[in-house]
Amino acid sequence: MKRTFAAALAVLSLALAATPASAQLLAAREGPVVYGHHHINVSDVDAHKKFWAEGLSGEPVKIGTSSAQIVKFPNVFVMLSARAPSGGTKGSTVNHLGFQVKDLRAALGRVKAAGFPIVTRDELPSEVSVTDGIASPNPNTSLAFLMGPDDTKVELIENKAAAQPIALHHVHFAAKDTEAMRAWYVKMFGAAPGMRGSFQAADLPGVNLTYSPSTEPLAPTRGRALDHIGFEVKGLEAFIKRLEANGVKMDRELTPVPALGLSIAFLTDPWGTYIELTEGFAAVP
Repeated sequence: MKRTFAAALAVLSLALAATPASAQLLAAREGPVVYGHHHINVSDVDAHKKFWAEGLSGEPVKIGTSSAQIVKFPNVFVMLSARAPSGGTKGSTVNHLGFQVKDLRAALGRVKAAGFPIVTRDELPSEVSVTDGIASPNPNTSLAFLMGPDDTKVELIENKAAAQPIALHHVHFAAKDTEAMRAWYVKMFGAAPGMRGSFQAADLPGVNLTYSPSTEPLAPTRGRALDHIGFEVKGLEAFIKRLEANGVKMDRELTPVPALGLSIAFLTDPWGTYIELTEGFAAVP
């Protein structure tokens, strides 16, 4: 994966320009399917809240009458479940989560002050220059990698033109066949196919779905630090019927969750990424 990533670094600035920086939470007005949440299995809730809220400047929130631990960012909720994970994000079908930040150096300062490591050097090939945890493969691109609790890997990409200090940028998948993976998300979720640098990619409102090739065995996400990813869907019941008509088998059928004010359903993509579908997050302020 490192060699592929190195090839993409030189053109990452082009991808930043194509990513909307000003989309509101969930980008709910921009499409019937938008990205909704990351669901993290955590061995220590307080450590994760420190990472996501203090280190990355997310906002702890409550939704409905639920006692769920949730941290809100522009375009994504991070939901924390007190359940020790079976492994980190690396080695699973979702390698890491990506956020864009307006000031990368300031963001890294907050992460370091909160006590979490910057692992950029470990994630990139030796030919890529890294200074103070920041890789700058060209004058227009700066990025860094962090390792949160339970080996939850996060990438930060600087976008000085961003409207918010931090916002969701991408979900970075790994697969042996990236073209097939991209085609599946395009067909099932209506994502717009494209490229992010040299990576196969697809866009939904508020998020880029990035696909990197991997020759290593990859574990399903369920039970790992990133247990599942979540999409918010307008007209969820009809959407599920369309998925089933296209051969998708649901792991959990449409279920109301009154405590959260949501309806939910679950499925697993053909490569092992566990996915939650929700309807109702768009109403959360």
